Amino acid sequence: MFISKDWRINEEIRVREVRLIDENGEQAGIVPVREALQMAVEKGLDLVEIAPSAKPPVCRLMDYGKFRYEQSKRDKEARKKQKIITVKEVKMRTRIEDHDFLVKSRSARKFLDAGDKVKVTIMFKGREISHVDLGKDLCNKLAEDLKNVALVEREPKVEGRNMVMILAPRIDVARNDNANNNAS
Repeated sequence: MFISKDWRINEEIRVREVRLIDENGEQAGIVPVREALQMAVEKGLDLVEIAPSAKPPVCRLMDYGKFRYEQSKRDKEARKKQKIITVKEVKMRTRIEDHDFLVKSRSARKFLDAGDKVKVTIMFKGREISHVDLGKDLCNKLAEDLKNVALVEREPKVEGRNMVMILAPRIDVARNDNANNNAS
């Protein structure tokens, strides 16, 4: 509803007239700023500019301290609900054994189930870099293994002596997990 975080209040408002909204949320019409300030003082409230870009600017009579407190509570609640996505890394070599591949796949699955992205790094040593296709096959094998929980966000790409692929958790899987956890 409010456009700006830095609202001008009382004497900071430097226009001739404003569209005034009283403390009950009712339109009081377009009034001179001096008159609006006088009304605010009489009622023991503040005149707060809530829409400065409107013609004329929209101001409201309210208790500014209480308003800021409630706004900070809303902001804090919104920050609580945000999910911070981190990027976990799984490193492999092109000549990885089957069991080691399964261990890496399992740990990548665990990261994805937790809602994190996974950066898969295939490291090339010496002349292995000439066999980029082996790294690409390994990345595709891992993506195939995790296709029910992950989407390939970035295709395998050679960066220096490494090949990097990024996997993101599937949103539909994450929603189902949250729904199952909330039902329990």
